[in-house]
Amino acid sequence: MRARGAYRLIHTRERRGPAFLASDDVLERVEVVEIDSGEVVLYWDLPAIRAARLTRALREDLGRLEADEFVAAWRETQR
Repeated sequence: MRARGAYRLIHTRERRGPAFLASDDVLERVEVVEIDSGEVVLYWDLPAIRAARLTRALREDLGRLEADEFVAAWRETQR
């Protein structure tokens, strides 16, 4: 099964406007949630510009990878 069918991406922003205008002290939350169980599988608190870049990369991989490959690849980045 593709990762897009197994996981949901949630990007929570505390501001309006583009990420490049946000200050570095404002953190945004990026979560990957398993659709079947509702549990958070991956989680990041990042400055706005990094969160925006991460969200784009996650979206790309959600459509490209299988569910198990997706989680394995992104768990490596959290270490």
